[in-house]
Amino acid sequence: MPYPINPDRAVPWNGLPELPIDPEHYRSVEIYEQLGNTKSALGRLQGRSIAIPNQGLLINSISLQEAKASSAIENIFTTDDELYKAYSDERSLPPYGPAKEILSYREALWIGHDHLLAKPQFDEAYFVKMYRIVSQFNDGIRPPVAQTVIKEGGTGLNAGKTFYTPPRGQGILEAKMGNLYDFLNDDKKYPVDPLLKMAIGHYQFEAIHPFRDGNGRTGRIFNIHYLTVKGMLDYPILFLSRYIVEHKEDYYAGLSGITQRGNWKEWLLFMLKTVEVTSNMTYDKINDIISSKEAIQAAIEEQGNIVRPELLVGSLFTQPFTRVKHLVDRGYYAQNTARKYLDQLTRMGILEKRMIGGNAYYLNLELYRILSA
Repeated sequence: MPYPINPDRAVPWNGLPELPIDPEHYRSVEIYEQLGNTKSALGRLQGRSIAIPNQGLLINSISLQEAKASSAIENIFTTDDELYKAYSDERSLPPYGPAKEILSYREALWIGHDHLLAKPQFDEAYFVKMYRIVSQFNDGIRPPVAQTVIKEGGTGLNAGKTFYTPPRGQGILEAKMGNLYDFLNDDKKYPVDPLLKMAIGHYQFEAIHPFRDGNGRTGRIFNIHYLTVKGMLDYPILFLSRYIVEHKEDYYAGLSGITQRGNWKEWLLFMLKTVEVTSNMTYDKINDIISSKEAIQAAIEEQGNIVRPELLVGSLFTQPFTRVKHLVDRGYYAQNTARKYLDQLTRMGILEKRMIGGNAYYLNLELYRILSA
């Protein structure tokens, strides 16, 4: 059965079909072959992440990069140095500008993860919470008076023209989101493979476009959380946005391909490929981080003059920039001891000391290299 398409880009698409979609849109050899490859890559990543002794130390770094990449899709940019400095100062000096928006995305990854551990259901409370964190607004589902339209970007001939007008009207968004919640949560009623359901749900969320702003970031956060709720990942560590940034045109072409031509196949193949590639990329990044952490700890232990080296190394791999106060606040060392150890690691070539605004920041060169690759 052909998928109904949007008849007029300039008119709210209140006829956006409810879920589920007809199985004929995903029952193909090509999609099932890609699904098998994606599951294999994701399973390997999950198996590796379980073996990590202290997952929190590594997950912080991976999620920070996911936040940076996802924000870049929305043209929110900052340098690595600015971002890592803001992250290291977060508790003592609130971030601002692009770094604040990126760190808000990272915060949403973790708050949403905890929210779903307590209540593993996708509902209005979950989506509104994610939206409020990434957008920094306090409203919720957009009201009928919000004349939301999506326009062509760039500087070409079509720049500024209406590209898509999402649904609008009294109770319409609430009804369509209610159908989406039902589809995502009820696996008996809708027995669709979780990876396919994630991709279908992501499109539906973006097509509904329930919020005034932040729909893209909220939708990408949902992708990762859905995989954790379905037990395909223990933590939100999948670096999905990196691949989407590198294939941004394909991402938006896939979404519009459904809206304008009813082409589900290309969208599903794109999303499955995204999960496969980023699972492999994240797997390699985790291995690189673990190897570097072990090598640095061995080098420090060989010196024999640093007390509790495992605590020091663990702190160095929580974030790229470390400050003396981080070690003091965690109760690891007294201030003079912490400074002495960090300066010693600088002389060993493990850290690079940077003076910024009169404060000393110690950059973990190996972690910086891995996250920047």
